[in-house]
Amino acid sequence: MESITVVKALAALAQTSRLEIFRSLVVAGQAGLTPGSMAESLGVAPNTLSFHLKELVHADLVTQERIGRNLIYRAQFDRMNAVLAYLTQNCCQGEPCLTEAATQCKCP
Repeated sequence: MESITVVKALAALAQTSRLEIFRSLVVAGQAGLTPGSMAESLGVAPNTLSFHLKELVHADLVTQERIGRNLIYRAQFDRMNAVLAYLTQNCCQGEPCLTEAATQCKCP
């Protein structure tokens, strides 16, 4: 992973609302969430939510899928894992000290 990609991902998460949105998508797992359910549970106005989701999609941290008339948003677990791996790859003076489980999320 290139550093510019990591910076883009971290910049997208460096905002309170976007971090909350991303974390709610992580909790939802592969089922994902609709914008309506996110707006209601997070107390975010729909137009504000749309802006933040666009930023997360642009950073490739979130995917969007249309199912019928609904949009489903999901966290990109592979991208999140790659960012975590990039941030921790040289920890402990280059010695492997983190288990794979520490930097990988294996959601069903």
